[in-house]
Amino acid sequence: MNALNERLKGRKIAVLATNGFEDSELTSPIEAVTAAGAIVHVLSTDDGTIEGKNGTTVDVDKLTSEAKARDYDALILPGGTGNADTIRLDEDAVSFVKDIAEAAKPIGVICHGGWILTDADVVRDRTVTSFRSIKTDLVNAGARWIDEDVVVDSGLISSRTPDDLPAFNSAIIDEFAKATR
Repeated sequence: MNALNERLKGRKIAVLATNGFEDSELTSPIEAVTAAGAIVHVLSTDDGTIEGKNGTTVDVDKLTSEAKARDYDALILPGGTGNADTIRLDEDAVSFVKDIAEAAKPIGVICHGGWILTDADVVRDRTVTSFRSIKTDLVNAGARWIDEDVVVDSGLISSRTPDDLPAFNSAIIDEFAKATR
């Protein structure tokens, strides 16, 4: 294993998703952090398997009701309108996101994934980007929104669309590697 593949060795990364996730926004970051040595757990509202909007299926490792922020070093929030709209209604998921943010653990969020950040009230005075349709929600929650492929603000890494995945994946690996364990 070379040094690049060890950057996240031993880090536990949570991915919070449910049915309707944007396939590439879940699979590509998972592949990137796994290739860098991380251990990934997919957390969801229901056990079993979840399905992306384009048919990708992923096994759920743990329910949001069982997840504890102290067990993870970082969090990835993929997009997909259905996924993002559903997951933000789960009180356990919102609490988990809030706990991760309050523990100053890095969060990578792409596209519509940022909706849950508004419910967790963790974007006030933070600079972010997202898919343009949720810009107003983020701004109304106190965020500064800018239109760039990736924005990093003190461990909060955000991107707009699947086109931004190369920059997003690189940034989450960099930020997750810097995180205090």
